[in-house]
Amino acid sequence: MDILLTHGYFLNEDPHEKKVMKPYPPLGILYISSHLKDKGFDVGVFDSTFENFEGFERLLAEERPGTVGIYCNLMTRGKVLKMISAAKNINAYVVVGGPEPTNYAEEYLSRGADVVVDGEGEMTLEELVPHLARFGMRKLEVINGIAYGEQRPAARSLPREQIQSLDDQPLPDRPAIDIHKYVDVWRRHHGMGSVSLITARGCPYKCTWCSHSVYGYTHRRRSPANVADELVRIRETYSPDMVWYADDVFTINHRWLYAYHTELKDRGIRLPFETISREDRLNEKVVRTLAEMGCFRLWIGSESGSQEILDGMKRQTDAGRVREMTHLLRRYGIQTGMFIMLGYEGEQMPHLEETLEHLKKAEPDVFLTTLAYPIKGTPYYETVADRVIPIDDWATGSDRDLSVTGRPSTRFYSYANRWIVSEMALEKRRKNGIGNPLTYAKQIASAKVGRAGMLLTKNEREEA
Repeated sequence: MDILLTHGYFLNEDPHEKKVMKPYPPLGILYISSHLKDKGFDVGVFDSTFENFEGFERLLAEERPGTVGIYCNLMTRGKVLKMISAAKNINAYVVVGGPEPTNYAEEYLSRGADVVVDGEGEMTLEELVPHLARFGMRKLEVINGIAYGEQRPAARSLPREQIQSLDDQPLPDRPAIDIHKYVDVWRRHHGMGSVSLITARGCPYKCTWCSHSVYGYTHRRRSPANVADELVRIRETYSPDMVWYADDVFTINHRWLYAYHTELKDRGIRLPFETISREDRLNEKVVRTLAEMGCFRLWIGSESGSQEILDGMKRQTDAGRVREMTHLLRRYGIQTGMFIMLGYEGEQMPHLEETLEHLKKAEPDVFLTTLAYPIKGTPYYETVADRVIPIDDWATGSDRDLSVTGRPSTRFYSYANRWIVSEMALEKRRKNGIGNPLTYAKQIASAKVGRAGMLLTKNEREEA
C-alpha cells in the first residue's frame, strides 16, 4: 500500500453526533483516492465513521503503509492527533490536510505530522507520496503546496495551482467504503436514505467568519452532464431516497442550474434533495426550478436579523429579503432551514431582539443557532486576535471552544439562545394550535427564564 487515507470522525465516540445521526462519507479523501488510483497508486481507505480507534491501529499493523494521509477539520483535532501518533508508531510518514491543519501547521508538525498539505490534496499527494518513498524528508521544497519542518514558522513551499477542470477528475471513490451503511443509518433514523455529492468547489463570498483555507475564494464548477452522470451512478448503485448537494452555495450560477435541470429532465431523473444557498442567489425562477428538480428543503445562512450585524460580517445579504425568500420557498412547497449566529462582534440586546423578530416574520421550518467562534485564518479571527481567549490545552479542544474577551458572556448567550428557541416554539404553537396546555405553559416559563437571565447577565463580559 502506497498510502492509507483516513479521517478523524468517529461517530460512535461523539455523543452529540450520535444524537443527530446524520453522517456523510468523507468526500474529500474519496476524491483523492480515486485520483491516486487513476495514476496507478495502491491506495487504502480507512473510513473511521462507523469504526473505532482500535480498528485503525489493527489496520496499520496489518498493512504497514509507507504514508498515512489524514483529513482533519476543527471537529476532529483530538482524534487526528491520536491517529498521527499511531501512524508514527509503525514508522509511516504522516501527511495531514483539510481546513484545520493549514491554519495550525506548526502545531500539527510539532505533534508528529511530517507534512501539512495546504489546499487541494490530489495533485500534491500525487507528487509527494513517491517523493517520500524515494527521498524521505529531504528536498521537500520541490513539492508545491505544503508546510513541513520543526522550525517556527514552518517551512512552506510555493503555493500549488488549483485543479481547473473538475470534469477531468474521476468521481469520488465510493466503492472504497461502505456507502450503504450511511444510507441505512439515514433511512433508519430519518426515514430517508441519503447520499452526498458536490457540484463545485469553493465560494467567492467573503463572509468574515468563514474559513477558505482549502479552496480560497475560488469557484469552479463541474459541467451539468458530469454531475448528472454521477447522480445516475449514485441512484443505480445505492438507491437513496434523497441526496445532499454539499456545495457552499448551490444556486450561485443560475445558467448552470437551469442547464442541470434540463439535463436531469432529459434523463428522466427527479431525486429529492436538500442543499444550501443564499437569499441573493434566489428569485422566483430559481425557486420554481428547485421545486421542479425535487428540492424539499433549502438552508439559508441568515446568521442575524440585524442588518448592522450582517454588514459587519460582510455577508452581502439583506435581512428583509431573507424573509421574502423563505415565504417564496414555502409557496413552492420547499421547507426552509435557517442558520443563526449569536455573539458576533458588536452584537448587543437590540440586535438579538431584531433577530427574534426576524425569525418570527420569516417562519423557517427549522433553524439552528451557534455561538460565534473565531476560526484561525479568517478575517474575524484577525479582527479579534488580541482578545481571543485560548483553550487550556490546544490538543484536546478546537476553535469552537474559543471566545472573545469583552463580548457578552457565554452565560448571557445561553439565556439568549433559550429565549429565542422558546419564543419561536411558542410562536409556532400560537399559529398552529396550542396543543398540550402543560407543554405550552412550560415553554412560556422557559422563554421568561431566558429573558430574565439575559437581563440579569447583560453586563457580564467574557474575561481571559
